[in-house]
Amino acid sequence: METNLSDKKIAVLLSGGVDSAVVVHELACRGLRPDCFYIKIGPEEEAEWDCSSEEDMEMATAVAARYGCRLEVVDCHREYWSQVTRYTMDKVRAGLTPNPDVMCNRLIKFGAFDEKRGHDYDLIATGHYAQTEIAGGQKWLTTSPDPVKDQTDFLAQIYDWQLRKALFPIGHYMKDEVRRIAEREHLVNARRKDSQGICFLGKVNYNDYLRRYLGEQPGDVVDIDTGRRIGQHRGLWFHTIGQRHGLGFGGGPWYAVKKDVAANVLYVSHGFDPAAAYKRDFPMHDFHFLTAKELPASVTFKIRHTPEFHKAALEQTAPGCYTVHAEEMIQGVAPGQFCVIYDADHHRCYGSGEIAWA
Repeated sequence: METNLSDKKIAVLLSGGVDSAVVVHELACRGLRPDCFYIKIGPEEEAEWDCSSEEDMEMATAVAARYGCRLEVVDCHREYWSQVTRYTMDKVRAGLTPNPDVMCNRLIKFGAFDEKRGHDYDLIATGHYAQTEIAGGQKWLTTSPDPVKDQTDFLAQIYDWQLRKALFPIGHYMKDEVRRIAEREHLVNARRKDSQGICFLGKVNYNDYLRRYLGEQPGDVVDIDTGRRIGQHRGLWFHTIGQRHGLGFGGGPWYAVKKDVAANVLYVSHGFDPAAAYKRDFPMHDFHFLTAKELPASVTFKIRHTPEFHKAALEQTAPGCYTVHAEEMIQGVAPGQFCVIYDADHHRCYGSGEIAWA
């Protein structure tokens, strides 16, 4: 965490979870009293999709009161629908695999919030497991020591000005350390379970979220190895490349390996490790740089939120476009996913690009 914060005006985004609660504690321990904000958010129709849990608000209120901080609710409901949900639906309708959480950080937590209230503050503190460092007069996004909880992949699309305002007070901790601090300080949410699934959907299932806006569009499921029709899907947007669980066809396991959006056909491959489900080389485009404006030839990367980093060489094919040459076969490379690029030691995060159709 940055060393000199005494002259900074800090806003903390309180979610009701243990991570952001410990953020407030960490700042209070340094003699600071930040202002706290609870972002009220959700998809389109608030009556049907009430994603701002009463329990979340109660927890946030209790934490702010505990440290004598002011708490304000900021309504970003319309912005979430018009920006994040629209991005998600446009991508899945095109057969791609989007990441709403990534865009929520750029468009809502560090975007719409900044426009509404954050512009009055020098720094916006969140409970992300990520760190920053200053080198060469620039601020870099760097990984957390906790490989399981590291969230730099979710932050790899924020703008450079947003990174300059970002503060991650618990980014240097392991998750179990954060829990221990919360329990030691008797914070009200010390033992509260971490939220799961898509940001701000709460208990709403992701497929139900898609069904709500896109409905169903049945089509054939075809064995790519034999050309045999083995069943029917309810909509290509309910499946992603590399998926194995939840396909619902007998005689498996089956992997989803290809989508024909025009013909509305889902292709699957039989076997535990089918070659069709793996790739070593794949293109990405629209690379978004966090700090540096060029990438080294040798990097590490990840295409989903997992602890593993993969080694690769990059070949630039056009401005912002690269071919990733991984050292090993990668399972489930899906167009629309973000390929997040790090240095060879997976310490600094350079940014991310969208995986394109081969």
